[in-house]
Amino acid sequence: MAIGEFASATRLPLQVDMSMSAPLYWLYEMSHAALNPSRACAESSRLFLKNPINPAAHTTLGKSMAAACELFERTTRRYGKPLWNIDYTMVDGQKVPVHINTAWSRPFCNLLHFERAFEHPPRRPQPRLLVVAPMSGHYATLLRGTVEAMLPTHDVYVTDWVDAKMVALSEGRFGLSDYVDYIISIFHRLGGDCHVMAVCQPAVPVLMAVARMEQDGDPYVPKSMTLMGGPIDTREGPTAVNAMAKDRSIEWFRRNVVTAVPWPHAGAMREVYPGFLQLHGFMSMNLDRHLQAHWDLFRHLVAGDGDSAEKHREFYDEYLAVMDLTAEFYLETVENVFITHSLPKGEIMHHSVQVRTDAIRRCALMTVEGEKDDISGIGQTRAAHTICPNIPEDKRAHWEQPGVGHYGVFNGSRFRAEIAPRISDFILSQESPGSVKRERPPAAPAATDEGPDVFSVPSNVTAFYNRGTSA
Repeated sequence: MAIGEFASATRLPLQVDMSMSAPLYWLYEMSHAALNPSRACAESSRLFLKNPINPAAHTTLGKSMAAACELFERTTRRYGKPLWNIDYTMVDGQKVPVHINTAWSRPFCNLLHFERAFEHPPRRPQPRLLVVAPMSGHYATLLRGTVEAMLPTHDVYVTDWVDAKMVALSEGRFGLSDYVDYIISIFHRLGGDCHVMAVCQPAVPVLMAVARMEQDGDPYVPKSMTLMGGPIDTREGPTAVNAMAKDRSIEWFRRNVVTAVPWPHAGAMREVYPGFLQLHGFMSMNLDRHLQAHWDLFRHLVAGDGDSAEKHREFYDEYLAVMDLTAEFYLETVENVFITHSLPKGEIMHHSVQVRTDAIRRCALMTVEGEKDDISGIGQTRAAHTICPNIPEDKRAHWEQPGVGHYGVFNGSRFRAEIAPRISDFILSQESPGSVKRERPPAAPAATDEGPDVFSVPSNVTAFYNRGTSA
């Protein structure tokens, strides 16, 4: 989901400051606590009504009451972080076990390595691929289908962003520049021998990170970057999300959607854009569809259609699991991407250094868009080619997928059948001898408990780049 989905933000009077929105989170927590007894009662009633030794379980009335209890429990539940549930993949026709390990860790992000346990080396080259998940409300598991599609042909790493309410205030801020620092540090951890895929929102910070590394002649620049449905230039193909941002000032967003994390969460008193407000925005954009989906679940439960009901549960267990974003990251992204358009104008800053996308020469660029994308409109991602004029033509590619919306750009049958193979071919073309003229750097130092080479205290700030002068 796009970071700009804020159309249903709670409205407060314009003259008040953020302190009036702070109680929102506390009220949300209180309402959940108040509903706990009712939720427990509904779940116990459901179990009673579905027990096969209960005669009512075989009547339409009993089934309807059990279905109503399940709907109440699910709509009032707090959904936790979903599991990846990726235990194996198919490589060269062989079933290969997959082990998920943490390769790098910082307060706001863990780098997950989907390590495949090969019995025999694969015949096809397996380029290293970093998938940068969006930090825009949902967990990285939203890209489960993306990872599954890329695993048979790539050595996959994924950024697993941490819920901001679980990060102690003492860990410091996390803004857009800090996000870029994290991406650069991960590139260093991977030693430069990698490719990067940015899905939706991270297209902007990934492009910034590559540009900053190119400006400084960093040897660990990735071989290629694939930007998918990302808001590089939101002046192109504007959508409803862009229109909302254009009509509001950054102070409006600060007053209306920023609140403080309540106790007893680990990140108590940290200012965040909370997940429950984001979910309100997500669902209000297609409220009629969500209401119909839950009505269909009720009918499926009464009819005993377990397969259809299970599909609903699987989708909404993922969709309703949301995380908080730090206020500084959210506000800086909204301001730079949706209001001032500072990236395509060449005005965006990484700390105090101007980011120059025209410095990108070594890293190949592929962009992917969806014909029916109503979040990042047609042309917004392709604009990356315009602002990166010095990338050679043989290192460029663009694909517009017919018939898919925003989600279909990185998931679903058309992604697996048409988009993923094109990305794999593009990545493989940059692996071929002579396709990328660059010196391969020595392997990066392994991560330690103290952190990789580019980090110093505090742990979410990199000291590798000079912030005081422009490049």
